[in-house]
Amino acid sequence: MTEESKAKQEELSGYLTGQFLLAMPHMKDPRYEKAVIFICGHDVNGAMGLVINKHLGDLTLKGLLDYLNLSQEAIKRDLPIFFGGPVDSGRGFVLHSNDFTHPGTVSLGKNISLTATVDILQSIAEGGGPKNCLLAMGYVGWAPGQLDAELHSNKWLQIEADPDLLFDVPVEKRWARAIAKLGVTPEALSEDFGQA
Repeated sequence: MTEESKAKQEELSGYLTGQFLLAMPHMKDPRYEKAVIFICGHDVNGAMGLVINKHLGDLTLKGLLDYLNLSQEAIKRDLPIFFGGPVDSGRGFVLHSNDFTHPGTVSLGKNISLTATVDILQSIAEGGGPKNCLLAMGYVGWAPGQLDAELHSNKWLQIEADPDLLFDVPVEKRWARAIAKLGVTPEALSEDFGQA
């Protein structure tokens, strides 16, 4: 690898990490219709994100702990589980505020961190853990260059991540609120709409 290509690779590393992707209104895949995805990692090797506005049926933290054969005796906090994406749907992730850290916690900026250990689930259930959190099963993954190609073909819009949108806005309003941050209406977006 030349020095120039190494520099280019470093420049691209983390390109959309910590950002939101918004599905364009014409998205045909029902898994991503009006989806808001938090990008947990994006570099030359691909990208990984979590859908933050679709519940995984009626599954809650209590049901997940039961499924994992973990103690439910001291449950003080029960939360819905989100459909994080179709990849590795048996794997859990917790997006949360930075007031909780664990050896496996990764800070993603803007008061948002990611932890993917069973310990955090138990801590949340017992009333500890982070003040704000979103529990998701599965994730969305892109191969090298795939997300960039999808962005160029106008499948997604990108905006700055916002902890309020992630943790405080009702789930059913997140996509519309995120689109509004762009200063446009969904009706104004077409397949030819692009970003500079």
